[in-house]
Amino acid sequence: MAVNRTAWFFLNTIHLNLIDVNESGKILMIDDDEDVLLAAKILLKKNNHQVIIEKNPNKIPFLLNNDTYDVILLDMNFSKDTTSGKEGFEWLKQIRERDPRAVVIMITAFGDVEMAVRALKEGATDFILKPWQNEKLVATISTAIKLKKSYLEVDKLRKAKQMLEEQISQPFRDLIGKSSALKEVFALIDKVAKTDANVLILGENGTGKELVARAIHQNSLRKDNSFVAVDMGAITETLFESELFGHKKGAFTDAREDRPGRFELANKGTLFLDEIGNLSMSLQSKLLSALQSRQVTRVGSNQAMEVDIRLICATNMPLHQMVQEGKFRQDLLYRINTVEINIPPLCDRIDDISLLAEHFLNFYARKYHKEIISVSPEAINKLKKYPWPGNVRELQHAIERAVIMADSNMLQESDFLFSKKGYESSSTDSLNLDEVEKQAVIKAIQLHGGNISKAADELGLTRASLYRRMEKYGL
Repeated sequence: MAVNRTAWFFLNTIHLNLIDVNESGKILMIDDDEDVLLAAKILLKKNNHQVIIEKNPNKIPFLLNNDTYDVILLDMNFSKDTTSGKEGFEWLKQIRERDPRAVVIMITAFGDVEMAVRALKEGATDFILKPWQNEKLVATISTAIKLKKSYLEVDKLRKAKQMLEEQISQPFRDLIGKSSALKEVFALIDKVAKTDANVLILGENGTGKELVARAIHQNSLRKDNSFVAVDMGAITETLFESELFGHKKGAFTDAREDRPGRFELANKGTLFLDEIGNLSMSLQSKLLSALQSRQVTRVGSNQAMEVDIRLICATNMPLHQMVQEGKFRQDLLYRINTVEINIPPLCDRIDDISLLAEHFLNFYARKYHKEIISVSPEAINKLKKYPWPGNVRELQHAIERAVIMADSNMLQESDFLFSKKGYESSSTDSLNLDEVEKQAVIKAIQLHGGNISKAADELGLTRASLYRRMEKYGL
């Protein structure tokens, strides 16, 4: 009887015309009949599936720990028990415990309606009887693969939605200001937003580089898709690939589930890499490779995935200078800065301070349930005289503290306490020529967000002359 059944499998497989199947995938089949395994493998490979076969069900835990599968074909009866399906149900339970999203098709030569219903109730996706019709098996597997891919897509969308909601909940998403310096930034945003050009945003800490990146995204053709922000300075060397490219379950000790990387989550949308100047040379190489190929490979996988992203990067570090010093790859800099946007420090946006103060006041008054309606003219004057080494972020914190401590419905000059060190940090009252020159160099570099060429033009110097002065003053 076994010989006839085997002959039927092979004849049916050989004479079967290739079935048109839209979905291909990785299939794991466990059955103690080697002839059945071989026949199924021949059939499914003809339909562009990758098939892994295994005779011993005790190897299921090992196989699941070391790889992932779109569909698992599981025999219900092994040598210990040939008719009840008990072993099959036990292995189905173990598979589902390891991966609740596993798509399992049960197969048996001794099935009945009651057993099929039980299999579906316990988590199986479908039930196939042996000997099967090849067309039906292929169609069933194709449907199961679509189901698995829909599970993965739902998980991906759920994680992207969660990340998006976390980002949207952050306060002060909009750029505030009407100064000429900020209007230049707005003009650049207008020009580049509708393109897919890579953008490099330069500026001091606290100037609002991420807000500019979000503004570009919101005015782009990708605005209906995800904006995914990554703080490159917070990612360790060991987690870099996992965070950016994702990982497969079991790829390392804590990899308990498949996880998409930031590149995948940003697919069709915008990927914002903040503090890119903090990357080591080795990580710069890995990032450059992904940007050039537009492909990523999850840790623990050998399957490359294409990604379609709009790239925006930001840093407060002088990347052009770092290239000269061998600390940043020139080819990576060329890749990320099709367009550069330099964000002015707050000390060059004095006209925006009253608007920003009012904006932050309204937010924190609501947050802390304080009936504070305005900032006094004297307080605004004090805020305008302060150099703001921490830029807009420092102003935000100063307003928050003032709202918490204020005793009246108007913020007063006395509600703002600034250290002398803050005033001294940008003092240019010295008449010492070297000190005056040093402060001019510092201000020019800050004004142009670390762009040495533009700072040199501002000072009327060549790049080489500016580098000599930076070396002289230890900058």
